[in-house]
Amino acid sequence: MDEYQALQEQRRWQSLEPHSYENFVIGIMGLGVLGSKVAQRLASFGFSVKGWSRSKKEIAGIATYSQQQFADFLQQTRVIVNLLPSTPDTQGILNKTLFAQLKQGAYLINVALGEHLVEEDLLEALDSGQLKAATLDVFLQEPLSKQHVFWQRPEITVTPHISAITLPQVAMEQICRQLKAFQAGEAISGVVNVARGY
Repeated sequence: MDEYQALQEQRRWQSLEPHSYENFVIGIMGLGVLGSKVAQRLASFGFSVKGWSRSKKEIAGIATYSQQQFADFLQQTRVIVNLLPSTPDTQGILNKTLFAQLKQGAYLINVALGEHLVEEDLLEALDSGQLKAATLDVFLQEPLSKQHVFWQRPEITVTPHISAITLPQVAMEQICRQLKAFQAGEAISGVVNVARGY
């Protein structure tokens, strides 16, 4: 759609060759609750989906990779979606080394944390054509400064940290369910392992 937007701005009526689902590989970085759901939903649309996480996960219909298989995960990836937690290992992970391993003309979607992205490396990858575009929902400093270069780059879509808005009523219902389960001695979801950082 970004390509059609550019054509619209030029007032050009032109059809673009569609991508085949099988060859349009989407890579999901982080296979926790959110990443697993995103991967499964995209796979249900017929996309070829890969998932990468610290430890290998088993998800039906998704090719999964562990931390040691990072290079294999990145190969042939056309869209990379970052849903990683914040750990010392993930800071700055979206960098020139990662971008260079993606298929040329790849897309980046970062909806996790601004600290994952090395901003200068993104701009360099866009300038060289290694990346075609990026959608960024999170930033090192929020709100994003009005002078930030990202606002001026047509190949970067900026959204104001809206990928997972907390709805008060839904959140309250979840909190109440968790408290009731805890009081009853039942297992609760969403427990954070402090040593891992997520």
